[in-house]
Amino acid sequence: MKFSEQWLRDWVSPALSTQALADQITMAGLEVDAVDPVAAAFSEVVVAEVVGKEPHPDADKLNVCRVDDGSGEPVQVVCGAPNVAVGQKVPFARVGAVLPGDFTIKQARLRGVESRGMICSASELGLEEETSAGILVLPPGAPVGEGFRDYMGLDDHTIEVDLTPNRGDCLSLKGLAREVGVLNRLAVSGPDLAPVAPTVEETFPVRVEDAEHCPRYIGRLIKGVDVTAETPLWMVERLRRSGIRSIDPVVDVTNYVMLELGQPLHAFDRANLHGSVVVRLAREGERLVLLDGQEITLDGSTLVIADERGPLAIAGVMGGEHSGVSLETRDIFLESAFFSPLAIAGQARAYGLHTDASHRFERGVDPCLAREAAERATALLLAITGGEPGPLVEVASVDHLPGGREATLRASRLEQALGKSLPRGEVTEILERLGLAVEASGQGWTVRVPSWRFDIAIEEDLIEEVARIHGYNRLPVRRPLVRLALRPAHEAHTPLARLRRQMVARGYQEAVTYSFVAPELQQALHPEAVSPTLANPISSDLSVMRASLFPGLVRALQHNLNRQQDRVRLFETGLTFRGELDHLHQTPMLGALVCGPREPEGWTGGREPVDFFDLKGDLESLLALGEPQAWRFEPGEHPALHPGQCARLLHRGEEAGWIGTLHPAVRARLGLKVDALLFEVRLDALTQGRVPAFTPLSRHPEVRRDLAFLVEEGLPVQSLLDTIRAQAGEWLVESHLFDVYQGKGVPEGLKSVALGLTWQHPSRTLNDEEINQLVDAIVAESRQHLGAELRA
Repeated sequence: MKFSEQWLRDWVSPALSTQALADQITMAGLEVDAVDPVAAAFSEVVVAEVVGKEPHPDADKLNVCRVDDGSGEPVQVVCGAPNVAVGQKVPFARVGAVLPGDFTIKQARLRGVESRGMICSASELGLEEETSAGILVLPPGAPVGEGFRDYMGLDDHTIEVDLTPNRGDCLSLKGLAREVGVLNRLAVSGPDLAPVAPTVEETFPVRVEDAEHCPRYIGRLIKGVDVTAETPLWMVERLRRSGIRSIDPVVDVTNYVMLELGQPLHAFDRANLHGSVVVRLAREGERLVLLDGQEITLDGSTLVIADERGPLAIAGVMGGEHSGVSLETRDIFLESAFFSPLAIAGQARAYGLHTDASHRFERGVDPCLAREAAERATALLLAITGGEPGPLVEVASVDHLPGGREATLRASRLEQALGKSLPRGEVTEILERLGLAVEASGQGWTVRVPSWRFDIAIEEDLIEEVARIHGYNRLPVRRPLVRLALRPAHEAHTPLARLRRQMVARGYQEAVTYSFVAPELQQALHPEAVSPTLANPISSDLSVMRASLFPGLVRALQHNLNRQQDRVRLFETGLTFRGELDHLHQTPMLGALVCGPREPEGWTGGREPVDFFDLKGDLESLLALGEPQAWRFEPGEHPALHPGQCARLLHRGEEAGWIGTLHPAVRARLGLKVDALLFEVRLDALTQGRVPAFTPLSRHPEVRRDLAFLVEEGLPVQSLLDTIRAQAGEWLVESHLFDVYQGKGVPEGLKSVALGLTWQHPSRTLNDEEINQLVDAIVAESRQHLGAELRA
């Protein structure tokens, strides 16, 4: 909300400087974003009258004018503006004047004719951003010789307030003045809102078919308006200082009343209305061309203003082009209505729109304001455009209008929340100044909430109001005294922070990506995944919720590669989303991606690329923090991963993640020219661990046997290790793979797998006979179930 300080001071004027006023508004909870002067600095510009005009003797587009600037005798000026005319009151920069941009006016000769000064346009005075088409013409009553800054009141400031959604009552000068009056204990005086007596009996029928969404609709027919009339300069200036451009007197008046009182209005061309005005829900497939020229297809949940032929406007959002006011309009139908916030919320965004009207209706407009806004707009229209007003036509449903609300405030709860005891009289006065009807009781106060305060409903709301009006800076600073117990640390749980530290220690950097991804990227990596699509995304490439961490990591990889970072190591933790919105599964995951050389560039290192087993080693370092024996790697197929370099992770027999190399087809589709390896694991499985337990060290020697098996080329080594561990007895302390060989001496289709097995007894030395029995059992079981033979 942007407004003029002078306009606000017409309603209520505290003895505060501009900055002090802005600070006071901010401390009341209405944060001021900016305070800017309404016009650039300039000097020696006065109001003047054009008293003579002749064509320039040597230039077709120039005129030689004489202006009366109040100095006693006319001043000769050469002017090239096409709209200059005798009798006009204009802003005139005398010789020596300094205009915006540090431009000094000097006496000059233009095509041989002397010119002493300059008749100014609005853009030359910094009142318009775009270049003006002609000079600025002032009202006929402008006093000749008076300083232009003083006449226009340009020693003013615009104050921009960033309102929270709950303070829709302050989206108007009336609401802001009410707040300033409360803060300074001053009376607020607004414009005269006396009813306008109708001069014709003609009305236009109104029918409301959806009273729940439109509990009050007021309309008035005004005949014989002159849309070509000029909007008064004071109104144009107030609109400009509020960030709104002047269009025509009818639109300007509706915008002005919206800024002044907070009630959005709309005017229809009576000639384009047929039958009656109907407030209803749109019918599926109906089409409407809006005032901005956009044609939209309406859905059945959209509240519209229609006539007997079809939709005229989206209620509370934007009018239609066909029924809008134009230069040919002679009769208008003025609309002032109350729409339920729930009926308007989201409608503008659903059609890619955001208007001042929808901004206000979504936050709540005073349901009792429609009639006085219609009267105020009628009075302004009659003063500017003339015309004959008809009687107001009102359709209201009392059952659907917001009812009076009551809330109770306890003195004890107020003192507890503020840390300070306020006199009961002060609390009563604050609540009454806010417009609340207060009834004191033994324990506190019962208040009736006025119609314009949608945000007050419960006791905490009243506490907030008392605190901000009393002054947040006047509340005591007290530190809470509480007993804080240490949070229990479960020994069988691996903290997420430890997992993060481990990844950083392995050379990774943590990435934080959006939970939303591009649909085509997710489709490339997870073609079967189902996740929610956002109704109002930040952008088209962030429109679906991620079903995996892979898309975000791949996008981060692309970002780094595009900036010549060829060695990338990233990890991320976060939620993934699977299923439709009604049955959404949110799963915390940890994912990682590596790309580029194995070692950082250096004189001691090579440039070998990272491979599957490098990434697997990093993952196994995480698994070792919890229960490494509970995890298994199995060959698998994943649409995003290379079929021959992909493994599925199982935790206690259940799928818990994937690891592998990015699929070549996916890599080509994404335009990546290098290999990337990824893994993704469920966090709940990663953080499960075991309670540490001490095992005494054995004093007795270890016994080691190395076994080399010939097995089928496609047999996973894990199957062999599982068989060995099942037959090796309880004193096996270590089993590991130390060699895989294919080549000379090994038949085609087979591979040689060499395993090292170590036994150790805690209380005695194991003998050869015991070890040989265990080895024989291992060999026999491996031969029977896996077809493995000892290599000679």
